[in-house]
Amino acid sequence: MNDHSSELKGINMKRTNNIGDAAMGNLTRRNAIFAGAASFALDSLGLGENAHAAAPPTKPTGQAILGFSQEVTVLHPLMTANEVDQGVWWNLFSPLWMIDADGKFVPQLAKAVPTVENGGISPDGLTWRVELRHDVKWHDGKPMTAEDVKFSIGLMKNPAFRARNRTAFEYIASVGVEGDNVITWKLKEPYAPLASVLSWTFIVPAHILSQNSDPNSPQFAAAPVGTGPFRFVSRETGNYVILEANTNYFGKPPFLNRLIFKYVPDLNAMYTQFKTGEIDFIGLQGIPANFYKEAKALRNRRVYASTRGAVENLTLNLAHPALADKAVRKALNIAIDRQSICDLVYYGVPKPANNYLVPTHWAANPNLPKPEYDPKKAAAMLDQAGWVRGADGIRAKNGVRLSFTSSTVTGNQLRAQTQQLIADDFKKIGVEMPIKNMVAAVLWADFWRNSEFDSLMTAPTYTIASDPDVTHRFGSGAIPKLTGSGSNVSQYKNVAVDALLARGRQEYNHAKRKEIYAKVQELIMDDLPFLPLFYEVQIEGTKGGLDGYVNNVNALANSWNAASWRWTA
Repeated sequence: MNDHSSELKGINMKRTNNIGDAAMGNLTRRNAIFAGAASFALDSLGLGENAHAAAPPTKPTGQAILGFSQEVTVLHPLMTANEVDQGVWWNLFSPLWMIDADGKFVPQLAKAVPTVENGGISPDGLTWRVELRHDVKWHDGKPMTAEDVKFSIGLMKNPAFRARNRTAFEYIASVGVEGDNVITWKLKEPYAPLASVLSWTFIVPAHILSQNSDPNSPQFAAAPVGTGPFRFVSRETGNYVILEANTNYFGKPPFLNRLIFKYVPDLNAMYTQFKTGEIDFIGLQGIPANFYKEAKALRNRRVYASTRGAVENLTLNLAHPALADKAVRKALNIAIDRQSICDLVYYGVPKPANNYLVPTHWAANPNLPKPEYDPKKAAAMLDQAGWVRGADGIRAKNGVRLSFTSSTVTGNQLRAQTQQLIADDFKKIGVEMPIKNMVAAVLWADFWRNSEFDSLMTAPTYTIASDPDVTHRFGSGAIPKLTGSGSNVSQYKNVAVDALLARGRQEYNHAKRKEIYAKVQELIMDDLPFLPLFYEVQIEGTKGGLDGYVNNVNALANSWNAASWRWTA
């Protein structure tokens, strides 16, 4: 174990914040917590931010330990990954621009976000010109140039690369550079979602990655080099990733000197560590809903119930011989008692879902059928479709048993309880759903990517940033098992959906796009390649003296702005 590992063992006692160890004097851990109680009281009254206002440090100082129940697994920011990986990427890398918590595009590596109005995009939407900042350096000191952007786009277009989402980049016909600081490209046809896609496309260093003939080489991911506010220090598989401040960052320098992304696979154990102070931030799956009331009463802790763009669901593999039957999927959908799941398991925090877009999304279709629970109707539908109960009560048709497994990440007790409730609901109508859970690193590898599951309980954000295009999730060309990219692990195919998605991608008019995507939602929610359960409310928390947390539905993890976090008490 390296020196960072030993440091991590005693991290809570050794952490320094902006007021320094000297200012803490000989306070015991218990006294230090009580010393922050007054500041917590101000926060609970909504006065905390002003009360804690602090001048920026002359140099980054202190550290924060961020607890996540999923392990950081992919440190290459253009590969398929999970939410916590993106939470790290925001600190290691930079996109051309990002979307902030208010839904606005904010320049990062680019000097400005190109539009038709400012001349960055041609009137026909086909030619883009982006001027880059001149002061950006990679963590190894090399300047970031237009060649790096060109290389990154080329990598996303490379069919041999395990791209997270190749769909958008297939519309880029050619890429050019004008000196070191201007990148241009031409599109084959108008592509409205491109600005949003690029807000999640982190630029990678050409001078490093071009040296390896294998675009999927693990060497870069083992020691990533970016342009972000923090730089990579070390990673211990199954434990943590450590980043430290990038003092040559082109933007506002980070307040903290170090970020430690700590993997705690059991949600209850992670919450205990939040209570005892072993972690400073509890994120993503966060605080289990059964502890929400208790957590809000904890001294020197701030708790946030943050609405997200994610939808908890059962993702179905339509290659399964029983799940391929649309009648089965429709029966399963109305056999689930969603309200009981929300009330009994999640203490009434979330609301039942009937869509892959959350109701607050600008393109959400408000006219979809409401969530329905009718087990008698579900059983009748299966009877009509020819699925007959056997001696054991489980239905079968043409030699195929109506039985499929459900998988999710181990250590999430609330999801495990939800699985059991759904299995009980299904058993009532003659459907068997054994539970087969596994650790995140295994589940999110080939098991997910190659559609080796029967059904998955997950909470994806179906959009890319704020754009309603879901080609990467439901397009027939985005099945990773077949194409090597995309996230259509359900292996869903619908010619009409493909056609509508193609229209939506080319349409820049907001009202017309909304109309197109309303129809897309109707078709997908009629086909049911997944069964929506509820709209996610993420319960996260920080220590009372850690300022800067902001919920951003346009980022997959709320560590997106950790460079702005700071200790003020």
